[in-house]
Amino acid sequence: MADHTEQSIVMNADVADIMAVIADFDRYPEWVTAAREVHVKERDAQGRGVQVEFVLDAGVLADTYELRYTWNDDGAGVSWGLLSSGLQRAQQGSYRLVQQVPGSTKVTYSLMVDLQIPMISQLKRRAEKAITEAALGELKKRVEG
Repeated sequence: MADHTEQSIVMNADVADIMAVIADFDRYPEWVTAAREVHVKERDAQGRGVQVEFVLDAGVLADTYELRYTWNDDGAGVSWGLLSSGLQRAQQGSYRLVQQVPGSTKVTYSLMVDLQIPMISQLKRRAEKAITEAALGELKKRVEG
């Protein structure tokens, strides 16, 4: 199994409010710095995206890729896997949310990315860590802002 990066943060919001932000792919370009465009190609019966295309521009790296999402039945998480990409060979990730007390939720973000271009594992781990830190920081700012 490939190495992955995992980080957690506590947000001042309830699980449902955070999941609503995570599920609102159409608004990602408003708050996810590297997301230039996001297109929901398929939705589930609840209207949540299950196949989503991202146009990513993170400065030195740019990619257009599609992910397949699986939403947890308990409403407290989501996981995804890569369907297609010009730059990535694999991507797996998840958000897991645990209500601490009313108005406070622990959010754990897990990510594994394998690029088609060779990369030293130490640099890959650093990049994954930077991505997870940015994802959690931007999500917290959007949820609490």
